[in-house]
Amino acid sequence: MTWNWSALVLLLTAIGYLLPVIMLFIVPNNRKPSSATAWLLLIVLLPYLGLLIYLLIGSPKLPALRRAQQHSADTLIATAVEEARARPDARALLDPPITERYTPFVALNTHLGGFPAFAGNSIELLPDYAGSLARITAEIDRAQHFVHVEYFIIARDAATEACFVAMEAAAQRGVKVRVLLDQLGSSSYPHYKEMLAWMTAAGIEWHLMLPVKFFSSRFTRPDLRNHRKIVVVDGAVGFVGSQNLIDRTYHKKKNLRKGLYYTELVARVTGPVVRQLNAIFMTDWYSETDVLLIDELTAETGGAPIATGAVLCQALPSGPGFPDDNNLKLYSQLIHAANHTLTIANPYFVPDDALITAITTAAQRGVDVTLISSEIGDQFLVYHAQRSYYEQLLRAGVKVYLYRSPILLHSKHLSVDDDIAVIGSSNMDLRSFTLNLEVTLVCYDREVVAAMQPVFASYLARAKALNLAEWVARPTMTKLFENISRLTAALQ
Repeated sequence: MTWNWSALVLLLTAIGYLLPVIMLFIVPNNRKPSSATAWLLLIVLLPYLGLLIYLLIGSPKLPALRRAQQHSADTLIATAVEEARARPDARALLDPPITERYTPFVALNTHLGGFPAFAGNSIELLPDYAGSLARITAEIDRAQHFVHVEYFIIARDAATEACFVAMEAAAQRGVKVRVLLDQLGSSSYPHYKEMLAWMTAAGIEWHLMLPVKFFSSRFTRPDLRNHRKIVVVDGAVGFVGSQNLIDRTYHKKKNLRKGLYYTELVARVTGPVVRQLNAIFMTDWYSETDVLLIDELTAETGGAPIATGAVLCQALPSGPGFPDDNNLKLYSQLIHAANHTLTIANPYFVPDDALITAITTAAQRGVDVTLISSEIGDQFLVYHAQRSYYEQLLRAGVKVYLYRSPILLHSKHLSVDDDIAVIGSSNMDLRSFTLNLEVTLVCYDREVVAAMQPVFASYLARAKALNLAEWVARPTMTKLFENISRLTAALQ
């Protein structure tokens, strides 16, 4: 057989010219203009390679089956909430009066994530890395019914060994111990396979979240990841925040060489809102196992929820299983509502147009806006992309502080004025807003915000303030590389 190479080249060239036109009907559908433009530009410049990349990572949503499971779980949760609210002994906690200040946020979050605000909670902030692991271990040691553990990264090492031992002991005394871990998030760390085998032998039921299966009906875009960090014990105590279940160096050789480690913030939660965290775990368990944990939805401990404090709280799940960018809408709404103070701590800051406009507008209308991020980064393109935003922030009057190395500020929390606190797993970048499954806890409470201020103060004590004149004087080639890195963020 003789190939007509010139005809083949002509055919491929013609298809290459047609591809961008065809993709005009596909790429912009329900996609942000910046993202659509970036994808189309890639396909115009590199038609075949761009098409291949788009087919692999172009869809920002989970497949239809997983979205259907999310919808089924949401319906079940909504029914359970309404049934619980109908009980006279629970109505005051599950259907509390909401002040005018909080009504818009509560309504928005209820619409987005399905969870109303619950009263009667207690929140304790845990900024100590080893201390938070010790508190989680202690709660697992006291478990009587179930332990639910969900992390983006789980590794069995010297720092987490006590937690694993506690889970094993709980399983041996008849407690249901269930563990979810993100496959790509966890699989690169030492002794991964040995850890999975050990959990099986210990009687711990575990499942991988969003496993990569290229030739399967459950195939998902490989970089859609479950980034949540949740622990729930007996439906009575929960933990949520930025910290993974791993040593604070993450066992990375470059971290060990530099003496680099992570600082985090975790919230220990008791009260009715723990059931919302448990429902989020239940939804993820259902997505990975097709098993609905009906008993655990209302907690095996049974009975009406018990008030443990006076904090009004609301959990917000987000991710590509939802039709909206839940966290992005929450943060934008909160920032627009700030009257005098907005303080943000986050390691990855690559906002979309709406968020950067909200932040700079807040500063320009007189709100005292502070952003605390890291001097160093562990995500190459994200680190350089976020630096391209600092000049715009500084010119608008935002105070930008960089937490000094070798510690990487990995905490993800913010406070609005003196009465709203937000803590969770979500970064303030397009990946967390669009591609990752995240969890956020919103606390409408002055005491929680007051407790957060010493944490912010400790960050500022070891951070350096950026100066606009010095920042704009950095080398031109540095600015160019940062701007190029910024462009890649739109490929979502």
